[in-house]
Amino acid sequence: MGMEKEIKTLSHSLVTVFLWGFATMMVVPAITDVTMMALCPGLDECSLAIYLSGFQQAIIGLGTLVMMPVIGNLSDQYGRKAMLTLPLTLSIIPLAILAYRRSISFFYAYYALRTLTAMVCEGSINCLALAYVADNISERQRASAFGILLGVLSASFVCGTLAARFLSTTSAFQAATIVSMLAAAYMRVFLKDDVPNDDDDDLTRPIITEETEGVNQNESNSPVKIPVCKKIPSIRDLICLLRSSVTLSQAAVVAFFSGLSEGGMQASFLLLFMPLLAPILGEAKLLSLGLFAACINVPYATTAFSVLVVFATPSFRSIVSKQVGPNEQGKTQGCISGISSFANIVSPLIFSPLTESYDESHSCKLQDNSRKTS
Repeated sequence: MGMEKEIKTLSHSLVTVFLWGFATMMVVPAITDVTMMALCPGLDECSLAIYLSGFQQAIIGLGTLVMMPVIGNLSDQYGRKAMLTLPLTLSIIPLAILAYRRSISFFYAYYALRTLTAMVCEGSINCLALAYVADNISERQRASAFGILLGVLSASFVCGTLAARFLSTTSAFQAATIVSMLAAAYMRVFLKDDVPNDDDDDLTRPIITEETEGVNQNESNSPVKIPVCKKIPSIRDLICLLRSSVTLSQAAVVAFFSGLSEGGMQASFLLLFMPLLAPILGEAKLLSLGLFAACINVPYATTAFSVLVVFATPSFRSIVSKQVGPNEQGKTQGCISGISSFANIVSPLIFSPLTESYDESHSCKLQDNSRKTS
């Protein structure tokens, strides 16, 4: 099957992912204003909003760490379409609450439901979409297909953000609710249900053929399929899965440190440079500087590096998908996504004290130098 024909089999999943990402990003610019109006009306600063947002992100991250391997494993049993229905449906509820009214009581209802539903929705749609690609695309073309999927998702984020600029807060939540419902309905009607089975051909055959725990080889040296694990995998099951392949273990380490470095870099930059630049330049100039820096890295000197960075995730996910059989794609992608989510949670806890200690020592040196010069 040619590349074009294989990609056509993903057309409905790409449309579903685009609609979901479009609806998600459409309300991101508006949620800050809604939070401020509900918690601190008439004020320019609101510490309560910061604390609640931080608490929500921590809870969502921990929930995602637990839920993504579970949802991925369930999708191996019941199919990607059945499990995609759950996060796509749950993501509608918080949006519908703020689309109806944005008073303080409705905001807290949104906050609670958003926290609970995001444990299931946050990351699981990406995880299931990646597993669906692995089910339907040959190993040779899988990296390209992953790149197309992530490119469509990025395009949906851009389109959703742009659409939010032309909509009021009320209209943004109403439109996002409608688009989310459309995404769920489109997926249920058009997406082909594909439940992996043990009779799949070389399209989804594991790349590892050596004898490992849980894999026995017959006289013809062909691997026997690994028995399907229980529907809710334990920590021991996930560890056994990662240890079943050296490449898979290395991929887990790469996923952890990649997420750790990304989160740590952002936290360190904020702690180091924001206290120095904010009093001097002000928030408006810093915002302009940040937007300008985000734009200038595309057309000028760092374009080559930016292009190379986008190759990492599709290639990494493709390598991971080749290490397991068809009945473990969802669980494996969910496990790797959970590890990355855990690294993003841990990184501020690790890098913030390091950055703070560096900042204190640097301040002490500056004070000593100023005393010597005076």
